Amino acid sequence: MAEVPFIAIEGPIGIGKTSLAKKIASHFEFHLLKEIVSENPFLDKFYEDINEWSFQTEMFFLCNRYKQLEDIENDFLKNARPVVADYHIVKNMIFARRTLNESQLDKYGQIYEILTKDMPLPNLMIYITGSLDTIMERISKRGRGIEKNIEATYLQQLTEDYKQFMDAFEKGHPDIPLIRIDGDKTDFMQNQEHLETILEMIHEQLRLKGVNK
Repeated sequence: MAEVPFIAIEGPIGIGKTSLAKKIASHFEFHLLKEIVSENPFLDKFYEDINEWSFQTEMFFLCNRYKQLEDIENDFLKNARPVVADYHIVKNMIFARRTLNESQLDKYGQIYEILTKDMPLPNLMIYITGSLDTIMERISKRGRGIEKNIEATYLQQLTEDYKQFMDAFEKGHPDIPLIRIDGDKTDFMQNQEHLETILEMIHEQLRLKGVNK
């Protein structure tokens, strides 16, 4: 039995995950799963004082994403309805390892393992990379007040963490294709040819995987 398409898009803050997810959802007529960020009551405080508010922030995101993915599995994937998401719950450990202290990370990791052990993995992952300048420019353009206090050093560290994590993900899940997109050279919002190239890569990977489209 063929798999149901479940595409997840990952990359640093502001790199364009949601924008690309919307384009893919529209083109393939997939359900769009968007990460809920603004509802996190700790996020403003987190960006002002990462050390003080990191555990509360990460726990809220973990529980929220768990519930979203649980609903997606039950309401869509189990009913053969394809999904494209602008995140996957695996990203939680990227942020947790950067922001939590050793004691907090140990507790968090235990909860993470319990919640995610049965969560569905995507059968196609898209990873958008980009330089710090590109990320800062895109964050500035979208003008979210909640992001105005993000420090450049934090974004740079996060970008490096993402690269290491996605490299490890690719090695650890050889059965899940990983499409890498260079955000410095690819403008899928303004350049139709760039977008069509990405859509064709997705179509080909889904074909090779033998998933239903």
